Amino acid sequence: MNSSPFKKYELKKFYSIIGFKQPEVEFIANNMDSYYDEWIEKKIDKKTGDFKKYKDGTVKERIIRPSLRELKVIQRRIKDKILVPIDLPSNVHGGVKKKSNVTNAKPHQGNKYQFTTDLQEFYPNITSKRVYDTFLELGFSTHFAHWLTKLTTWKYELPQGTPTSTHIANLVFLKTDMQLIELCNQNNITYTRYVDDLTFSSQQDFRHLLNEILDIVTANDFKLSYRKTHYKGNQLITGIKVFLNKIAAPKKIIDKAKLEIDNPPSHKPYTNYLENIKKTNRFK
Repeated sequence: MNSSPFKKYELKKFYSIIGFKQPEVEFIANNMDSYYDEWIEKKIDKKTGDFKKYKDGTVKERIIRPSLRELKVIQRRIKDKILVPIDLPSNVHGGVKKKSNVTNAKPHQGNKYQFTTDLQEFYPNITSKRVYDTFLELGFSTHFAHWLTKLTTWKYELPQGTPTSTHIANLVFLKTDMQLIELCNQNNITYTRYVDDLTFSSQQDFRHLLNEILDIVTANDFKLSYRKTHYKGNQLITGIKVFLNKIAAPKKIIDKAKLEIDNPPSHKPYTNYLENIKKTNRFK
């Protein structure tokens, strides 16, 4: 299916979907460096509020690369018209409409044994080639996959901070998700993922399966943060405290909500966040 008429048809369809003409798209593709911003952001420990550091004392950093102007518009259209309609497993909560860190934590309520781990350098670890191969595996033609990859990756990797990156990361991780889901279904384990946070829980002790779970992730060429790998009950899951009969926000969120008491309703983000959590406990 690499004939010239087929290529023309595929490219015409692609330009129609994103709403840009061929010369405009080619100009952007040839001048990609001018359509991205870039800065270094220091990582902050959510528990302490301090900067995260390596053992030698060096502060941990991440590179943020948001897209700009017309490219950002194109990426939003790729996300809405091409990526969002692709079905994802129900266990995926990050970057999915009407889902959040709260919906990610809720399924683990009542489970005594909880296992959490974190994918290290999730976005930088996803290369342009992995993105291209994923689009091919999803059934896109080579022409379509080429332009999707060209317009959503930069510097040979998936940039963090664009409209499409989380959706694409979910698709690249889809094969791994399905393998983990199969293992968990066979062993009565609840599994959810919120972007790069993986959570497993069960009523029964499943410590003997931890290595098998981690092996699935690493066998698919993803890195794990062993510092963030924990097996214990009643722990913080994507920023939410999970108990036997309810889920709750940590104390620092409750304290911030108290400071909003005199604010108008439109300026009470922490109060509204707490209310959303309380709703899940009322309507379990």
